[in-house]
Amino acid sequence: MVLSMDDLNQLDKDQFVHELGDVFEHSPWVAKKAVAFRTFSSLQALHQRMVEIVNNAPFEEQLELIRAHPNLGEKIEMSDDSTKEQQGAGLQNLTVEEYNSFQSLNKAYMEKFGFPFIFAVKGKNKHDIHDAMKKRVNHTEEEEFETALSEIYKIALFRLQAKIAEDDVRGV
Repeated sequence: MVLSMDDLNQLDKDQFVHELGDVFEHSPWVAKKAVAFRTFSSLQALHQRMVEIVNNAPFEEQLELIRAHPNLGEKIEMSDDSTKEQQGAGLQNLTVEEYNSFQSLNKAYMEKFGFPFIFAVKGKNKHDIHDAMKKRVNHTEEEEFETALSEIYKIALFRLQAKIAEDDVRGV
């Protein structure tokens, strides 16, 4: 069900968290903190506030958020949103060779950084993702931590756009 911004603003706290608790992968704490900042004038305003909440969170909470994401291309149980996103990028149709390459890169990435490779896959294909993995595994830990958060913010925006109609609430 797609909500209007007005509908979202009128939900009680528990309903708000229920609707938006999965926007940030397995991290309903972001929605729990965001509800205190209602009323949101637009989807963009809501997204920006949620990004600020994560940016202002302690390092440990940010790392936990990053680690809540699945490795791309793995055949594991994931959230419904992650499953749909990865299917949309063709990651469910990897050849054996591609699957092995993704696994190898995921392992090298995880060993180097201690968290999974994060990539907003909407509008991308398996080749785009694979190329990004090959490039980013050579980044510094600081670069990848920031890149992971940036990709998470993109994912959250895509998920919000799927849940909320883009009507602005003016004068609220």
